[in-house]
Amino acid sequence: MRTLEQKISDAGPNPLRIDPHILTTVRNALVTQKRLTKLTAAGINWYYRADTSAQIIQERLAEQLAVYKAFSHPLLTQRTGQALEIATYRALLQLPHGDFFGRYVDLHEHGDDTLYSKEEPPTHISGRSLPGKKKLDFLVCSPSAEWLGIECKNIREWLYPNRTEIHDMLTKCLSLNCIPVLIGRRIPFVTSHLLRSCGVIIHQTFNQLLPSSAQDVADKAKNKLLLGYHDIRTGNTPDHRLITFITKNLLPLVPDAREKYDRYRDLLEAFASQTMPFEEFAERVRRRNYGESEDELDYPDHDPDDY
Repeated sequence: MRTLEQKISDAGPNPLRIDPHILTTVRNALVTQKRLTKLTAAGINWYYRADTSAQIIQERLAEQLAVYKAFSHPLLTQRTGQALEIATYRALLQLPHGDFFGRYVDLHEHGDDTLYSKEEPPTHISGRSLPGKKKLDFLVCSPSAEWLGIECKNIREWLYPNRTEIHDMLTKCLSLNCIPVLIGRRIPFVTSHLLRSCGVIIHQTFNQLLPSSAQDVADKAKNKLLLGYHDIRTGNTPDHRLITFITKNLLPLVPDAREKYDRYRDLLEAFASQTMPFEEFAERVRRRNYGESEDELDYPDHDPDDY
């Protein structure tokens, strides 16, 4: 079912594509109507047509579960997380201006079948510091002395505003007063439009990177008759889009991002700390953006799980 959602969301011209949270509402309605049936295996939900025979369900589930378990094995997911970070690091090495912190020190010493060693960026800038043991993936200092905090999210899930990854990124960047930069596989319109209005810089990779050593798992996960994750790419070399974003597009965005970030900082802080619900945050951003009063808000009651 997730594969079908992805195929629908990726089909058609950009302005006409449907984000998965809309499809989720339709899927839930089909379950309520008993046209779809849900079962749980390996900690996630699987969906099938209610009129499908039990034998077919068990055969298909066994095939897909084997691939899913290999794909989601903790030892692989850690190396998968590193793959996008390393690609970003390699792109940052080509940054023509500005300095950055965070590096991988043993990329040429062994293959990606084991984890690489990383020197994390500092957890403080002057008197400002990150809470607890939190760390950003990279810290970049632009030629104008503006700091940027980069977070790389190489995950299957779309990065909706209420996800923990978004709250954590905002919390870390607000603590250091640096401009948030989010690099992720898929970032839906509701996230990009809202957060860009507040000064967050966003880049979609449209691919999930897996280690080259996991080519067999990648091939099976991409198979349209198994998981259908067609956008998987192996290796940790940055593609042209990521290099262009880091080396050409990123720094010119900084002045406008800083202006917006300062203007909406109070709302970002309330949202990141979860003292302000998503629907109120979104409505206040919209009203402030259009110069409207934020008093006596009458915002729609959304279910946060939709995002």
